[in-house]
Amino acid sequence: MKVWKCKKCGYVYNPEVGDHESGISKGTAFEDLPDTWVCPRCGAKKNMFVAMEI
Repeated sequence: MKVWKCKKCGYVYNPEVGDHESGISKGTAFEDLPDTWVCPRCGAKKNMFVAMEI
């Protein structure tokens, strides 16, 4: 399974969990996040995230 990790603060976006604080439902792929979405922990943009296999 693929998750996405913020290079700035280490926050991990897991599509199986989503980001409820930002209104992102579980099951939302990282690629489907709006371009305006930012890291809920540090505010980094999507281009600051790297894919990781877990």
